[in-house]
Amino acid sequence: MEQIQKATWIGSISILLWGMLALFTQMTDGRIPPFQMIAMTFSIAFLMMLMNWWRKGESGLQYLRQPIPVWVLGVGSYFGYHFCYFAAMNNAPAVDVSLIAYLWPLFIVLFAALLPGESLLLKQVVGALVALFGCWLIIANKAEGSSFDIEHMQGYLLAFACALIWSSYSVLSRFVKQVSTDVVGWYCFFTALLAWFAHLYWEESVQPETFKHWLGVIGLGLGPMGLAFFTWDYGVKRGNLPLLGVLSYSAPLISVLLLIIWGETRLTLNLVLACVAIVVGSLIAGLSLRQLKVLSANFKR
Repeated sequence: MEQIQKATWIGSISILLWGMLALFTQMTDGRIPPFQMIAMTFSIAFLMMLMNWWRKGESGLQYLRQPIPVWVLGVGSYFGYHFCYFAAMNNAPAVDVSLIAYLWPLFIVLFAALLPGESLLLKQVVGALVALFGCWLIIANKAEGSSFDIEHMQGYLLAFACALIWSSYSVLSRFVKQVSTDVVGWYCFFTALLAWFAHLYWEESVQPETFKHWLGVIGLGLGPMGLAFFTWDYGVKRGNLPLLGVLSYSAPLISVLLLIIWGETRLTLNLVLACVAIVVGSLIAGLSLRQLKVLSANFKR
């Protein structure tokens, strides 16, 4: 149990780092094309792991000896998710894409019940739905609302594919838990390689111009699109997967709070309600019935 709690805490580091995604992206001023951004940030992530291997006196080549399904799961999910996400952004409004793509934490809660020895608990579903409501409040706060249109169906399907890809990757990782997290370094390498090909084929290169632009790119490569994938791999393989799924809804909340601190947005009633919903949803999913009763009794006092 202690090992599961430790792995869950390590996995939750990813959620904190993903909460920094918007801030670092904001620093780039949206100048860098999507596939170039993926290629640059995942290259940085690979270099970070390469330095770790050198620190340990390793080349990292020994981690290449993996069954084909491991590579399909890892590289396919990393590149497939980001490919579908940016393609969805080009075919549907950003708010709609975010609403649909962020179904992945709920799918993790549901899919985790299919794992051997696991079962779906009502409190997990209720907690996930409450947290999902909070997440949607945050996303809706960024625009005047969302109007789904059949003309954008391609973008909606791509966004839905994002949710399925990342939730499936997170759950299926349990079946390859014996594979070292170091392999994620090679996932990043091959994802970067595919992204460079996609960038050279579809996009024109744009050089980051200012120190802030470079800070954003490097920050993304080290954190949300770097270390986050390593801690997430460890967490989903060994931690409390349903709880990690629910806790993932706090990423948009962290994102908005950082933007408020940075002065890029302002605090609203929607954000306060979202904060309450996400915290309550996480508590419902993560605490036992006895713990919830104790917490409720203490709150009434």
